[in-house]
Formats: sequence, structure tokens, C-alpha cells
Amino acid sequence: MRIFKIIALLFLFTAYGSAQAQNLTLKQGMSGDSVYLLQTKLQDFSFYFGELDANFGLNTLSAVIKFQEACNLEPDGIVGAQTLSALHQYKTGANGSRSQIARGPGRDLGLFAQRFIGVPYQWGGSSPSGFDCSGFIYYIFSQYGIFMPRMADEQFKVGVTINPSELKMGDLVFFSTYEPGPSHVGMYIGNDQFIHASSAAKKVTITALSKSYYQARYLGARRIL
Repeated sequence: MRIFKIIALLFLFTAYGSAQAQNLTLKQGMSGDSVYLLQTKLQDFSFYFGELDANFGLNTLSAVIKFQEACNLEPDGIVGAQTLSALHQYKTGANGSRSQIARGPGRDLGLFAQRFIGVPYQWGGSSPSGFDCSGFIYYIFSQYGIFMPRMADEQFKVGVTINPSELKMGDLVFFSTYEPGPSHVGMYIGNDQFIHASSAAKKVTITALSKSYYQARYLGARRIL
């Protein structure tokens, strides 16, 4: 770790519980040492599983919103005085331990899936050495003892159909991409985002459902759990 990051960590950790936090606001699009520390703390509490890149992107935004929801704060994705204070209190136990966070199986699946961000895309892959879209979903569910068909079109037949307005973390979203029918699948993780093994990105990544490419090819969603 570079020395400037160490200095930033020491300074900002103190700021979390002090009046200096009142003047610190972090939000999407920002970058730097403060964002690096934020990612580090969220990672410590198992909310963030992406790369510690000091950039407040979609991964960090999703992690912040999950943390805010766990602490009964307004889930606006903006890290201001209240969220910073909650991070400090959460660290020292004032908000309770991680085991006290209300979690469901869908949330656990979604958080687990994010551990594999950046894993290479591999056609036919269904292991952490490389995934294709349906292989990624197959692997994630298998780690929780849940049998899923291997291919996206078969996964589309499992569970129950849900409307976009009903989407929750852990639900599956399907698209018609390289061929007609459900040929691509991802897992919804909240905040209009889904995680998937993308052949275009060549890795496991997070994408907005509202992205025009996927919006035009959206087929539907299924709830497995």
C-alpha cells in the first residue's frame, strides 16, 4: 500500500467519528484517498467485494446503499455525515455486529456473487477460473446447495415470474442477445443493477438494467428463492 493511502486511512478513520466528518461528502463519480478508505471499510463489513480502486463507481454505490439500508439510513448512495458516523459506530459496535444485519437468501447470494467481479469470461465456463453467463449463475446457486439447470434457456423455466417493479437481490434477469429467446442471464443486486459474466466486457461485471442495450433485449425475471 502506498504511503499516501496509509496517511489518508489514519486521518479519515479519525474523521469518521469527529466534527471533520461534517464537511466530508462522497458520491458517485468521485475518486481519491477518501473513496479508497470508504471501499476498505465497506469491504471489512462485507458490503463491498470489488477492487479497491479509489473510484466511486457502480460497485461502490451499490455497497453504500446496502450499508445505508442495513443501518436504517436513507439509501441515497451519498456518503455524508450520517453515513460516515454510522461507519464509525458500526466499526465500534454501536450499530451491532455484522451477524445482526437482516439478511435473506437472495441478499446472501447477491453479496456472494460480487466476490467474483473481474473473473474472466470463458465460454462454457462454470468455475472461478472462468464463467459464461449461465455458468456463473449455476456456480453461485450450487455453492448454496441449490440445483440449477446449466443453460440460460433452461434457467428461465425455473422459479416464478416477477415484474421489474418486484425485483429483489438474488432474482435472475434474462435477455435475448446473440440468439432469440433467453440467451443471457444475470443476477439482480439492487439499485437497478445486475451482475453477470459478460462476453462484451470479457469478465464478471455489474451493469445497469436501464442500459439501452439490455433494456431493449430484456425478456423477464425469475425468482428462484
